[in-house]
Amino acid sequence: MKAVFIVFNQANTERVEYIFDQLKIRGFTLFEQVQGRGTTDGEPHRGTHTWPEMNSAVITVVDDGRVDELLQTVHKLDCRNKEVGIRAFVWNIERTI
Repeated sequence: MKAVFIVFNQANTERVEYIFDQLKIRGFTLFEQVQGRGTTDGEPHRGTHTWPEMNSAVITVVDDGRVDELLQTVHKLDCRNKEVGIRAFVWNIERTI
């Protein structure tokens, strides 16, 4: 099992949920009002007057075989609008209850 953590501009919230629906990924946890800045050239998203945009993040746990399809779909969304921004990170899950 893998945990996939996806951070994205709030403008992509419905698109991320649509990706999960299309890939039949049911379980996830959504974090709203996430602040940050992209690694390379991203603008800060702080919810302030100067940096008004905000991010959200979502984490889902999927079987190993589902990760590539999910990452490819996230990458396609990123390529459609690089200025909005979306990133995904994958961790191993050793145990769940």
